[in-house]
Amino acid sequence: MCASCASPRRWPAENAGAINPYPIAIRDETMRRGFRHVRTATRISTMDGTVTKVNPATAPRDARIRVSSLTFAYARRPVLQDVSFGLESGAIGLLGPNGSGKTTLLRCLLGQVPLPAGKVEVAGLDMASQARRARARLGWMPERGGVIPGMSGVGLVAYLGELSGLPSRDAMQRAHEVLHYVGLADERYRKCEDYSQGMKQRLKLAQALVHDPAWLFLDEPTSGLDPRGRVAILELIRDLAWNKGLGVILSTHLLADVESVCREILVLREGRLLARQDVDGNAREPRQVFEVEGFGDEDAFAAGLQRLEAQVTHQNRLWLVTLDLDRLGHPEKDEQGGYRAEVGTGAILEIAAETGFALRRLRRRPVTLAEEFYHLVEG
Repeated sequence: MCASCASPRRWPAENAGAINPYPIAIRDETMRRGFRHVRTATRISTMDGTVTKVNPATAPRDARIRVSSLTFAYARRPVLQDVSFGLESGAIGLLGPNGSGKTTLLRCLLGQVPLPAGKVEVAGLDMASQARRARARLGWMPERGGVIPGMSGVGLVAYLGELSGLPSRDAMQRAHEVLHYVGLADERYRKCEDYSQGMKQRLKLAQALVHDPAWLFLDEPTSGLDPRGRVAILELIRDLAWNKGLGVILSTHLLADVESVCREILVLREGRLLARQDVDGNAREPRQVFEVEGFGDEDAFAAGLQRLEAQVTHQNRLWLVTLDLDRLGHPEKDEQGGYRAEVGTGAILEIAAETGFALRRLRRRPVTLAEEFYHLVEG
């Protein structure tokens, strides 16, 4: 669904004949060149009240998003408090417990609510004063809604393309192309209400893409899907973010989806931006977990680990030793800024040698996103 028309009116009955009942052939050069080049030759933009011909192939695509000191409240109850960040491109996961402000942040980024304090910029456009032009750069896939009963899939997507400023012929061509991309080419003439849940999710993704946005905002895109449908949607999102150059903000409670698609996460808690880090960047965090297995004087070994202020848990014969590497002096880092595993393993080896504890296994354990999220949120 286009961000500028989150609640589209029903398609007028007198215009029903405008929907071409015959397929528009997908151009061979379109499929060869890839989705990023699937754009009409010219497009008429009316988002700012003027009529301007645009060549999408050469139009600038500034994908930056800037949020500065964003604060928002409902009935004097603070929901967002002094949130600031900048995004260039790529796939970003938006995480947080229920009530942390994720949905409100998306609404602010989309310009769906007035901003009492702070600033949001999309491609250099101020969302407060240039909202229509800014929203034209955004695609919105809501968790609920997005389907108008009585309309065909291609009719609905074309309709939303027209509401986004595309001429009717170009909107129809784009509708066929994006529905082909999301895998609904054979189902595009069926009524939307007859679609399965997985097909509706694909349809909503096509709606978000029809006007060729720079960013996609996806709210629980795999909600209600079976495993096969979930994998299919995630593959599309991954392709858009990694291969097609679109920015993606993925808001979900499914951490596995974030690990599959995103390279970076934003974590909200109680309306504040708690953390921003790479999904695979746990090595950059001073808190590291090491797997230890061995035999000997376990009490003496445990006492030695306590001198390192380590947290120790047990899984059968396996010791899980959590160390804050910053407390071990001046730990070395690699060229990417990550902590070298030798810092922690060296300290554990010294304790084992002192206490006569014979080691069978010693390695740094990768911290899962679920573990890191729990650590961040629960503190």
